[in-house]
This record gives sequence, structure tokens and C-alpha cells, in this order.
Amino acid sequence: MKLLTVAIPCYNSQDYMEKSIRSALNGGDRVEVIVVDDGSTDNTLKIANKYQEKFPNIVKVIHQENGGHGEAVNTGIRNATGLYFKVLDSDDCLGKRALAQVLDLLEEMISRDAGMDMLISNFMYDKQGVKHKKIMKYKRAMPVGRMFGWDELHFGKTQYLLMHSVIYRTKVLRESGMVLPKHTFYVDNIYVFQPLPFVKNIYYLDVCLYKYFIGRDDQSVHESVMIKRLDQQYRVTRIMLDIYNQSKIHHPNIDDAMVHYFDMMMCVSSIMSIREGSEQRLKDKEKLWDDLKNSNMELYKKVRSSILGRTMNLPGKVGRKCSEIAYAVTQKFFGFN
Repeated sequence: MKLLTVAIPCYNSQDYMEKSIRSALNGGDRVEVIVVDDGSTDNTLKIANKYQEKFPNIVKVIHQENGGHGEAVNTGIRNATGLYFKVLDSDDCLGKRALAQVLDLLEEMISRDAGMDMLISNFMYDKQGVKHKKIMKYKRAMPVGRMFGWDELHFGKTQYLLMHSVIYRTKVLRESGMVLPKHTFYVDNIYVFQPLPFVKNIYYLDVCLYKYFIGRDDQSVHESVMIKRLDQQYRVTRIMLDIYNQSKIHHPNIDDAMVHYFDMMMCVSSIMSIREGSEQRLKDKEKLWDDLKNSNMELYKKVRSSILGRTMNLPGKVGRKCSEIAYAVTQKFFGFN
């Protein structure tokens, strides 16, 4: 049985996917690599099949009609045989040494039947043209190098779990009932968010496993693209609100983590609306906050009173300008688009 399934969703990824696949292959026979060709029209499927033919005991290729990133992840989860599961985007890669350390830890956890549900590791913003890469770490939020529960996890104001930093037990993902929506961007936020109430045992390994490439103008995280796809951002935020409302949260620190994450989603939706600047988008922003208020007043109060919530709701043109300045400072510090 494989320790780890690495699912690589691909759509017209011929120009960069091989680096991603090769980085996962460094795990050897302990890894299952599922390349999901999501209806590509270029040579993506041909390239994927080449690796399946060369590494038949490691690489599995699945071709499907185009359903978007979320459906490709769903396909990976459905077909995974690994005890743990990792999503690797086709323009990103895994560090060779860090992957070996992760697999050694997974092997140890399984041999001890330790019951680890989520493994957290660091990730790098590999921004094109930037010499000094920003590595996101979690040392201040949780213990290092041992298993722990929610009592010991406390995220700082600027710390967030992202898809790049988590490996879930495959069983946890399936038990959570998560099915990511088709043809929708930014579903990686749902992927991190929904399984949290099903997690009991956590481990933080202080290695930089994931190298998150930023630099293509057509990337979904590029600011101009995010502004064009604001409706998608709104949709995912509302889906996460529904998930929160329906979740059975058994520990206050799980609630804190989910509120903290949702706070960030409201912030992103708000600042992109402000950056777009049209009267319609500013109305859309207000409606999103009204929908939150009408759906869950307690959650609304928590998010609205946070630093991000207050910053994104400063009144008038001057207030919106202050929000943009705060966003620009944060953007420069973290190195994202």
C-alpha cells in the first residue's frame, strides 16, 4: 500500500507539468502519483501517458472531460490508494529532501498506528524574478516535531493554512464528505477548510515541502485575474459560509481556525472589490457582508470586528484608499500577487 498519493491536476500544462511530476517521482515506490488530465487540448495527456508507461507502479493517468481544478481534485481523492493525500498543482513542485523526510515520518506514523490526521509543513512563494524566496512557516502557531491536538494550535494574525501546507489522511477527506464544485476557481480554500472538524491529531514538520510558483500572467492568483473572477471568489466564500454553518465543531480552537480562515476569505473578496472600484462591485461587497450577517450573526460579529474586517470596511473613498494601502503593505511583505 502506498504511503502518499500525490494528485496533480493538469489542464493544458504541457509547458511545465514535467517538473511537477518528476518532483513527485522522487518519492519512489512509497508514492502514488495520479495525473488527472482535465480535458486538455494540448499534449498534456501524451506527456502524462509517457510517465505512466515508464513508471507503471507509481504513475496513474486519468483522463476526464473538463470539470475544473476542483473536479480534478475530486477525481484524485476518489481514486487514491495512498493512506495520505497531497495536491500538487502542475506548475509547482516538491522539494526532494523534504519529500523524503515527509515519507519517513508517514512511515513511522503508520507503523506506530499513531492516528495522524493532518501533516503540516512549510511552503515557499517561488516568485519569478525574485532572488530571495519567502518561506511560510508555522513555528509560532504549533509545536514542532511531535503530534498534538487542537489545544496546542493557535494561529497568529498573519498565519493561514493553505493547500500547499497540508497533507490530509485520505480517510479524513472522504469522511468529511467534501465534493469540490466543478468549473470553479479558488476551491483550494474549501479543500483546506471543510475537513478541519474531522481532524483530531496533527503533526508539524518544519521542512519546506512545497514550492509554489508565482509568475504567469494567466495564473488564477494574479491580481488582475482575481478581479476578473470576483464572482468565483464570492461563490467560494458563500460555499464556505454554508460549510461553516453546517459543521459540527467539537473544539473551540477548530472554530477559531475556521473563523480565522473565513475572515481571510472575506478580506480577499472585499479588497478585490475595492480594487476593481466600480459601483457594482462595491455593492456586491456590501451584499456579501449582508449575506454573512443574515446567515450567521455570531460569525459576522467575529469577522467584522477583526483587524481585517475593520480594515476592509472603512467608510468612504478615504477609507477604501486606506484599505488598499494596507493590502499593498501585506502584499509586499508576503510576496504574493
